[in-house]
Amino acid sequence: MTDKRLVVAISSRALFDLDESHHIYEQEGTQAYCQYQIENEDVPLKPGAAFILVQKLLALNSNDENNPKVEIILLSRNSADTGLRIFNSIQHHKLAITRAVFTSGGSPYRYVAPFGANLFLSTSPDDVRKALDAGIAAATILPSNIEKKNSQKSQLRIAFDGDSVLFSDESERIYKEQGLKAFTDNETEVAKHPLKEGPFKAFLIALNNLQTEFDKDDSPIRTALVTARAAPAHERVIRTLRAWDIRIDEAIFLGGMPKGPFLKSFGADIFFDDQQGHCDSAREHVATGHVPHGIANE
Repeated sequence: MTDKRLVVAISSRALFDLDESHHIYEQEGTQAYCQYQIENEDVPLKPGAAFILVQKLLALNSNDENNPKVEIILLSRNSADTGLRIFNSIQHHKLAITRAVFTSGGSPYRYVAPFGANLFLSTSPDDVRKALDAGIAAATILPSNIEKKNSQKSQLRIAFDGDSVLFSDESERIYKEQGLKAFTDNETEVAKHPLKEGPFKAFLIALNNLQTEFDKDDSPIRTALVTARAAPAHERVIRTLRAWDIRIDEAIFLGGMPKGPFLKSFGADIFFDDQQGHCDSAREHVATGHVPHGIANE
């Protein structure tokens, strides 16, 4: 393993479509759920909301399987017994995932840090909040209307919101508490002062480190900043990324327009945002992770 290896921990419900199984659990209880999974353990699960993301991340290892650039860790509330269907589904879909934790109903988030994960994706908002509180980039994978099939593009495309995701919520707090004029005046006044880091800065750095292993003009990874900011509030964002020595391939300043159509045009495999309204717009078009961080989530 290289020092630049990217580690992503993901829950089984984010990776696979377990809605039918979960419905049985909610309606009939644990015993019925376990029996259903055992009876269907040779029936492959369909892809979930984050499946294509995982597929593309693992594809980055294709040229050097002995020294992988990416590792995916499966974290599941299933027991080892009911988890057999999940491992069978991993093999069916030819996903190179070998490390997993099955907690028999307990929260698996506590294993995110020991695995050295740069990112944790789950359908459990509680687990995600705990991971964020522990200083780990994390997002709640939301139900999406997109088709979960093999993407026509091989390039991995990841998009981020700015405030409360890549950056702290310091500016967003001014906007929420004092209004747009106060926000704009402040950003103009402190344009040359970098923003403090948000929960996804370390993940973006890890992604950037991975990008440096490929030729810039032929990289299998492309990133985008998709923010509600507009001029003149753009300058501080640009100077912050420059101060961090972080490369963003595309920056889209929308001035409050809905983000979904732009994310579709970018072709995002996943988008991370702290505000539920932006997430609702995004998940009509792309896989979306809600980051429950900052003033919008208090």
